[in-house]
This record gives sequence, C-alpha cells and structure tokens, in this order.
Amino acid sequence: MRIIIEDCKDDEEDTIIIKCKNIDKELLQLIYSVKMGSKRMMAFKDGSIVMLDPKEIYYFDTVDNKVFAYGEQEVYEMKVKLYELEKDFEGTDFFRSSKSSIINLSKIKSLTPAFNGRFEALLYNGEKVIISRQYVSELKKKLGL
Repeated sequence: MRIIIEDCKDDEEDTIIIKCKNIDKELLQLIYSVKMGSKRMMAFKDGSIVMLDPKEIYYFDTVDNKVFAYGEQEVYEMKVKLYELEKDFEGTDFFRSSKSSIINLSKIKSLTPAFNGRFEALLYNGEKVIISRQYVSELKKKLGL
C-alpha cells in the first residue's frame, strides 16, 4: 500500500482519496475511523454540559421525545434529534436499529435472532437492544453477512 500526502491550497478543503481494487472490512473500518476522527458531542448530565467522544457511546435511544446517549454505565441527554444523529454518523459504525434507536456496531458483543424476524444485540456493557426487522437486512449488509 502506498500513502501519498500533498499540501493543499488555503481555499481547498482537506480531501482523502482512496484508490483500491476491493473494499474489505479493514478498509471500511479505517474509513469509519477517519470519518469519526476527533469529533466531540455535547451532552447533558445532572445539569452539566459534558463533551463526549462518539467512540464511547454504545447507543442512542428516544424516550418521551428526548434523545439519550448511553455509555458503558452512564446516560446523557442529547439536545439533537435522532435523525440528525443518523445523518451525522452516516458511513460510520453507528447504525439505525429501530425508529427510536441507533446502535454503535463496534459495541455489539453478539447478535441473536429474536421473535418476528428481529435481532437482539448484546452489547459489551451487558445491555440488550432490539434491532427491528425492517433494519435487519441493512445490518446484514453493514456486517457483510
């Protein structure tokens, strides 16, 4: 593999170009990592503003028209809509798993088929999250199944 780095002009946006014969899982993981980069998110916990690294988030969920981010053991309130998060994390390890949740695929320990074509995801923090049947085919594509 060759890596070429070129300076760009002041009025040009930083650009990464990848030329490859086949896109494999390792390359996709690299792309996701670059895309997420050092992005930080603002969340709220106990009246304080907290800056979160998206890599620490296990999943996002909507309850009573509020969006929450779930970490390993912490829960934070977000001031954005779920569809905005879905758009922000398009092409990353975050995956829309139901109308009310988005899961970080890198935090899934195992997947088990569930009732009515759904899947149940066991996360590394021990929580279980349901993946609706309408999102299962997209999940299989993302995982290369």
